Amino acid sequence: MLLDASLSQLVLVDYQARLMPAIFEGESVVQNAVRLGKLARLFEVPVFGTEHNPSKLGENVPDIRALCQRTLPKMHFSGVEEGLGEWLRVPAKAPQGNARSLPKHLQKPAAAAEERNTIVIAGCEAHVCLLQTALDLLEDEFEVWVVTDACGSRTERNRDAAFDRLAGAGAELVTTEMVAFEWLRTAEHPAFPEVLALVR
Repeated sequence: MLLDASLSQLVLVDYQARLMPAIFEGESVVQNAVRLGKLARLFEVPVFGTEHNPSKLGENVPDIRALCQRTLPKMHFSGVEEGLGEWLRVPAKAPQGNARSLPKHLQKPAAAAEERNTIVIAGCEAHVCLLQTALDLLEDEFEVWVVTDACGSRTERNRDAAFDRLAGAGAELVTTEMVAFEWLRTAEHPAFPEVLALVR
């Protein structure tokens, strides 16, 4: 099973300016998160961010915040506890026109909005906010793909323990380049040169 950009959404969890200096390989983690956000823009994949306790930890680093359509401030470790799941669900379309104006058999059925049930997710700390958000998304029946090289914790051991647990719970573990080339699918895609420039 490969990622499909048309069915994907990207969630970037808690890349906060005051937290990132303490994160193991934090600079590389942020660079990959920015790459993911730029890739999402190329493929018209919606991007959402979360910020844990922003009054204490500050906002996400500016490059990441600028790539997010919306950013959810939260106090729970899981963004799902504070409404992230509702952001990711396609709202039901209201019927168009006046229902009384035409007999039922002449009314057009409402077009079903395309569900984007595949959540590509990355963030910090991998063993706390990222882990709890991803587990809650799995419980809510989303497909969850964790981008390992864009995730971080203060220690390598905690980060890797999170990956083990997420894989055991049914999340797919991928890298930034895997996401890029699966969204792309072919070297004939018009975005191919831009994707190459981003991953090199």
